[in-house]
Amino acid sequence: MPPAATVAAVTALHVPPFFARLRSARRVLVAGAGGGFDIYAGLPLALSLMDQGKDVHLANLSFSHLHGLDPGVWVAEDVAALTPRTVGHDPYAPELTLARWLDGQGLPSTVHAFPLTGVRPLRAAYRALIEHLGGVDAVVLVDGGTDILLRGDESGLGTPEEDMASLAAVSGLEVPVRLVASIGFGVDAHHGVRHAHVLENMAALEADGAALGCFSVPRTSREGELFLDAVAHAQAATPARPSIVNGSIAAAMRGEFGDVHFTERTRDSELFINPLMSVYFAFELDGLVRRSLYLDQIEDTYLMRQISSRIEEFRERLPRQRPPRSIPH
Repeated sequence: MPPAATVAAVTALHVPPFFARLRSARRVLVAGAGGGFDIYAGLPLALSLMDQGKDVHLANLSFSHLHGLDPGVWVAEDVAALTPRTVGHDPYAPELTLARWLDGQGLPSTVHAFPLTGVRPLRAAYRALIEHLGGVDAVVLVDGGTDILLRGDESGLGTPEEDMASLAAVSGLEVPVRLVASIGFGVDAHHGVRHAHVLENMAALEADGAALGCFSVPRTSREGELFLDAVAHAQAATPARPSIVNGSIAAAMRGEFGDVHFTERTRDSELFINPLMSVYFAFELDGLVRRSLYLDQIEDTYLMRQISSRIEEFRERLPRQRPPRSIPH
C-alpha cells in the first residue's frame, strides 16, 4: 500500500500531487541536483511556489570555480550566497548569471552554490544552508534530465555522480518533505541512457507509491514565459557553453521537434527534441533512495572522484545489467 503521505497528496485531478505535497510548506529550498545549469530546470517550480506565497530559496551544486570568490560570499563552509553584485572570475557561472537575471525581473535574487564534493561535506553544506535560512519545510531536488531516476543496473547511467551525491546528501536531512523533480525526458540519450529503462523505473516508483504525477510547463504560462527568457539570457551570457538540457527544454516548449540545434556543441549529434522534454516527473525522494542499488556505497565519500570510483566498482560487481532496449513505438 502506498505511504500515507503520498495518498494524502492525491486530492483532485486539477491539483498535481507534487504541489499537494507542498501545500503546507511555508519555506522551500529548490536545488539543482546535477550541477551546471540544473537550477534553471527548477526555475518554473520555484516561480510557481513563489506565486503561491511561499518563501522560496535557490541552491545548486556548482561546476564553477567558487573558491576564487570574495570571502564575503561564504555564509557557511561550502555554501556561497551569490547575488547580482557578486564579482565572479569564472566565465562559466550559472548561479551568478541566474542571480542577475532574477534581479532584472524584480525577484529575490540570491542563488546559493555548493562546491563539487562527496556526500558527507555536501550534506553538511545543506544543513548549514538550512540553518542559515532559519529552517525549511521542504527540499525539492531538480534534475535537468533523468539520470537521477536510474537505480544502477541499467545498461547506461549517463552522468550520475552529481545527481547521486545530491540524492544521498538530501536523504540524510531532517526535513519534513523531500521531493525530486525531473524535466528534460530524452535529453540524456547522448550519454547512453536508455529511456525505456527510465520508464520502467517510473512504473516501479508508481507501484511503490512514490510517484507524484507529471505536468508540463506551458509557454503561455507566466512560469513558462519567464523560463524561456531566463534560458535566452543564460545562452547570451555563456555563449561558449550554453546549457544543452535547458535549451532542449525551451525548444520543446516552443513546439520545435526533431533534430533541432541551438548550439555548436551539438553539431555532431542527432537530437530528438520532443514535447516530453517540457514535462516534469515528480517523486518522493525516499522512494528513489529505496530503489537505488548503490546509494549506500557512496555514503562515506568526501570527494566527487570517490563517488565515480564507487560507482565503477559497483558496476564491475554487478552479476548482470538490464539489457539495452528501445521504446517500441
